[in-house]
Amino acid sequence: MSIVPFPPARRRSRHVGEGITRPTLGVLGKLGLSVLGLFGLLPVYWLVATAFMRREDVFSKDRPFFPFNPTLDNFGAFFEDTALLSALGNSVIVSAGTAAVSVLVSGLMAYSLSKFRYRGRNLFMVMFLVGQLVPGVLLLVSLYLMFSAAGLLYTYTAVVLAFTTFTLPLTVFLLKGIIDGLPDEIIEAGKVDGLSNLAILFRIIFPLITPGLVTAGMFAFMRGWSDLLFALTLAGPDKQTLPVGMTSAFIHEGSGDWPALMAASVITSLPLALIFIALQRYFVSGLAAGAVKG
Repeated sequence: MSIVPFPPARRRSRHVGEGITRPTLGVLGKLGLSVLGLFGLLPVYWLVATAFMRREDVFSKDRPFFPFNPTLDNFGAFFEDTALLSALGNSVIVSAGTAAVSVLVSGLMAYSLSKFRYRGRNLFMVMFLVGQLVPGVLLLVSLYLMFSAAGLLYTYTAVVLAFTTFTLPLTVFLLKGIIDGLPDEIIEAGKVDGLSNLAILFRIIFPLITPGLVTAGMFAFMRGWSDLLFALTLAGPDKQTLPVGMTSAFIHEGSGDWPALMAASVITSLPLALIFIALQRYFVSGLAAGAVKG
């Protein structure tokens, strides 16, 4: 009787599931991704290139693709305009206020919806979902009448509250998803130590969800920084933000100073880009935590 040897066992990869957690792209995938990346970056390059061009080059028939004779005059026009500098200050105030109020209110609401059980809790969550689905322009007239009746029209408070109205649905659900992942034992330990609910929130919960708070604050800041419609309607002439000020300064009936407008757009985009680069680590981890645990 002969003994038939078993075929040698096939060696398994040491990293089972690595292809799922760390997918790799083939040549076609990398090529397609590169094309999509260039397609997304082309408008940004066009904006930056136009900002450094002279007006006669921008509107010439043979417009160059690259600014061979760059100029900084378009950027100088921004800093020489006192109305635009005032609008820049207004944008900082409104955006920072929107971010602060959104983070505070959404943190309180997310903690309440996540860790407390009370009547109407599910209704609140449905209301937030519905609020996310309604286009902002449909609520503009209602907000205008409400702020006018309350005497808040043409104030920073009106603009910050209007922006916060539209940032809350996303920020609340983002933070609620992160807080859902925290074990209840942490809260119970805080209560054993004699902490109140607010103390538990500010001294225990908020430090644990810092990436989520940063993400919510960045989203709210960007919403306040880039909005045009609500700032144009609710801010009034002396509280106008940068998008409104740029439109008034560079776009006129039948014509527009596009090189100066592109230069102002570059200056306006720089704060957001710098904030994103500085807080990118918190932004990515906050979005991932909210997406997985939500």
